[in-house]
Amino acid sequence: MRVIIRRERPHPGAQPRLTDPDGHRLTAFATNTAPGGPGRQLADLELRHRRRARAEDRIRCAKDTGLRNLPLHELDQNRIWCAIVALACELTAWAQMLALPGHSARRWEPKRLRLRIFSLAARIARSGRRTVLHLPAHAPWGGLLAHAITTLRGFAAPG
Repeated sequence: MRVIIRRERPHPGAQPRLTDPDGHRLTAFATNTAPGGPGRQLADLELRHRRRARAEDRIRCAKDTGLRNLPLHELDQNRIWCAIVALACELTAWAQMLALPGHSARRWEPKRLRLRIFSLAARIARSGRRTVLHLPAHAPWGGLLAHAITTLRGFAAPG
């Protein structure tokens, strides 16, 4: 087994830690992959490690969405619950990626999304074969939601 340690500058806005020498952040991971050969170079190992970290981020988001506790009593009911949570996670991830490019909301956790965007009070009105969403003018994140909806509407319909 070997431990690989990387020294990097923290991303902009990161809080410095007491353990950061000279302002650099040390990240380490352990692997039992033998050195040498294709797929075993340092860059390949680091890429594999970062992909695993992204998967763990998705698992954490799924737990925040409702996967932490199974609320029902029967196995089949909980299986349906897990499918609904997985669908909600996928919809949230795709909506963040497509509707919020270039905005920091693209990386928000589910709790922050619920607090700022998903809980906005709005009114749906139907008139002249059109459906209109009325957002309150005083909502602090209403502009972001309106921009996200406009961005999603700009995509071509599948099929």
